[in-house]
Amino acid sequence: MVGDTPRGDAAPTANASSPANAQIPPDGGSRGQGGKAGRRALILGAIGVVFGDIGTSPIYALREAIGHAQKGVEGDLAVIGVVSLAFWALMVVVTFKYVMFLMRADNKGEGGTLSLMALAQHAIGRRSAWLFILGVCGAALFYSDGVITPAISVLSAIEGLQEAPGLNGRLDPFIVPLAAGILIALFLVQSRGTAGLARFFGPITLVWFLSLGLMGVAHIFDDLSILKALSPYYGIKLLIADGFLGFVILGSVFLAVTGAEALYADMGHFGKSPIRQGWLFIVLPCLTLNYLGQGAFLLSHPGAADNPFWNMVPQLVYWPMLILATAATVIASQAVITGAFSVTQQAVQLGLLPRLDIRNTSETQAGQIYVPAINSLLMVGVLFVLVTFQSSHNLTAAYGVAVTGTMMVNTLMSFTVVRHKWKWPMWAVLLTLVPFGFIDAVFLTSNLLKIPAGAWMPLVLGGGLVMLMWTWVRGTQILTDKTRKDSLPLTDLIEMLRARPPHRAPGTAIFLTSDADVAPVALMHNLKHNKVLHEKNIILTVHTSDRPRVPDLQRVAVEPISDDFKRLTLTFGYMETPNVPRALGLCRKQGLKFDIMSTSFFLGRRSVVPTARQGMPLWQDKLFIFLMRNAANPTDFFRIPPGRVVELGTQVSV
Repeated sequence: MVGDTPRGDAAPTANASSPANAQIPPDGGSRGQGGKAGRRALILGAIGVVFGDIGTSPIYALREAIGHAQKGVEGDLAVIGVVSLAFWALMVVVTFKYVMFLMRADNKGEGGTLSLMALAQHAIGRRSAWLFILGVCGAALFYSDGVITPAISVLSAIEGLQEAPGLNGRLDPFIVPLAAGILIALFLVQSRGTAGLARFFGPITLVWFLSLGLMGVAHIFDDLSILKALSPYYGIKLLIADGFLGFVILGSVFLAVTGAEALYADMGHFGKSPIRQGWLFIVLPCLTLNYLGQGAFLLSHPGAADNPFWNMVPQLVYWPMLILATAATVIASQAVITGAFSVTQQAVQLGLLPRLDIRNTSETQAGQIYVPAINSLLMVGVLFVLVTFQSSHNLTAAYGVAVTGTMMVNTLMSFTVVRHKWKWPMWAVLLTLVPFGFIDAVFLTSNLLKIPAGAWMPLVLGGGLVMLMWTWVRGTQILTDKTRKDSLPLTDLIEMLRARPPHRAPGTAIFLTSDADVAPVALMHNLKHNKVLHEKNIILTVHTSDRPRVPDLQRVAVEPISDDFKRLTLTFGYMETPNVPRALGLCRKQGLKFDIMSTSFFLGRRSVVPTARQGMPLWQDKLFIFLMRNAANPTDFFRIPPGRVVELGTQVSV
């Protein structure tokens, strides 16, 4: 709900998560694109955007898992068992859970944690505290993942210089500075938009996956016994043989499926079918072949376990492969960065974060957005992680907790959708979700064992973000309750104005408020200090739907209150950017006509002071006030012409 907020009678915005951010019909169709050509374009776009993160996992996933396995098991079982676990993790977590099951839980074609939260709340017909908590935790964990993914992806590619022929480690001291330089450049170009770069994402990533597959095929014949890894028997055997160490191995094996949540989050951009086809026919086969190839290479070259991916690259194509790997990791980083922008927009629109400066970087694609504050914070976080951990090996300890946490959140929230929206019987719900939940719990617990080695970092970051969101939500609620308690019902005010009519001013006045049943603060101050009432008065509330987008036919609702007052509600989806003037243009169809340039917008600006006697603790009051003061101006947020805005303020204690 939007209205009487600290810096004006306004609040919450949103979108999805991919660098291309192309607004594609949810069914995967292609408006303006012809048949098979359009379908191929969508599949190619999905490969470039959706699978960038999971596509860089072969660089480091097997290295870490086999390194752990060889501490407890000798011989071929360590290699074959790990490859088996990686393959079946791809099958169970990605193929069965996300591609086949969870992608069915779409909110009007959109996916992702916050979309799933809105869908689940819609399924039960009310707001749920536990769904809200899960959604906040999922969003916070996504940001944690967004800090680690660019660092580990780019660093793992640049570390290929350590094995580069002819260098003999001479460039080792420059690996971290070089990775930092690439990442800084990536963050600096965000303000220019990614539309120009996005058209190259698909072809580059497709070449990367095909290269992974060809490398795997070239080395599978080093030892064909690696094909036994396709049986789950050897993965289970390794876990049993390694005992507790087998549990630890799972934390590293999970690195093979990091990025799986992107399939679900980016569903709204490309549609289910293109993502499924891209995964089943290109990405999954290429990843499987590469892991099998790495395993066969290690069986025939046991001494290469320190860095199997780069050791198996032929010298003839080493430098092209290094350049291609760097490009692929930059694309993976770009996907996460743009995803963070989109999640921020959703969180703002859903009221989890204060208003932020959200800029559109494309005139044709609504999904092309840039959030300066998030971009700066991410860059600082990524560089801090890079300098702190220094190598991809160290970073793998921090990686995984955020992703497994997000996956667990998705599984838990899907229970409500499956049970209440799909109307499955309880036995079917449990038969489906309990195995997924068990696997998520095992992976999450195994990653939590890495807390001393670095997994504390995403937990601390995620905890801080949860506290930030909770502070904003709780503070806004306290402020709203206090305003309602101290306010005059609008119907009572109208009766008072009839009894004692004030001076009338020509034109239309629009008062923004979050509660249309009480007299807006700006209206009361206008009557008190200016002692005038306009000829036409509109009480405007901007509402956020639990749907991603709202059609124009459902955008506007007009309700006459009296001859002088009308109640107007504008509804936007949580993935839309509120544009009040454009929405007001739709009012003509409902008989509400006025000239936007002769209309005055009245916003109530509150000056909030902390108090230890009520509400939140004093430190939380101060944090809430800090967030309010740094929130984006409601005039800019709602695209209201600045010259038509009048702000009237008051002081409130929380």
